[in-house]
Amino acid sequence: MRILIINPNSSQEMTAAIQRAAADYAGDAFEVETIATPGAPEYIDYYTDQALAAPGMMQIVRDNEAAFDAFVVACHCDPNLDLLKQITDRPVVGIGEASMKIASMLGHSFSVVSAGKHSIPNKEAVIRKYHLEGCCASVRGPKDDFDDPTVEGPYLSAAQVALEEDLAEVIVLGCAGFAGMAEQMSAKLGVPVLDGVVCGLMVAEGLVKAGYSTSKIRRYKPC
Repeated sequence: MRILIINPNSSQEMTAAIQRAAADYAGDAFEVETIATPGAPEYIDYYTDQALAAPGMMQIVRDNEAAFDAFVVACHCDPNLDLLKQITDRPVVGIGEASMKIASMLGHSFSVVSAGKHSIPNKEAVIRKYHLEGCCASVRGPKDDFDDPTVEGPYLSAAQVALEEDLAEVIVLGCAGFAGMAEQMSAKLGVPVLDGVVCGLMVAEGLVKAGYSTSKIRRYKPC
């Protein structure tokens, strides 16, 4: 089995971090490769960023469809996920959808820890899209707009507030740049902390093994 992870942004540093976490999870069970999106912004923060990333993401899928069994979109807002589901017969999994739906199975409620306060409304919109409002306790960001996913402290503090004040029971890491932080944070917090990249791979691997992919009868029917 071969799974291709698409990093919707163009950051090589984030792409490398995603690949490390993905390879640790995959081990010898399957092959995983991570590709940054050509022509995309360095970060996906706004809807304009998602639009700019779309052509490159489509090209990655078209160029690699024959060589890979599934695709994972490694950005927690799942940019252009519906678009990619329409253009390929391979399973396409977004790490936002995968991580939050898995979180709903592991506790009464979950909270998403966002990379920065500016992205909280976007996370809330995605939660509503997936009909998860009833099991989402909150979306929390760092106390200050500390947008640096390489430093754990502010995000650990945000998660602690979610557990204590919002009564969350599971924490979802709301940025692909947080890849590799979940295990350490879980040990400190004493609750499940979900890495979106790992969750995306869990779902993609299962879909491939079961032989399931996206229905094309109506919503995702090709043009």
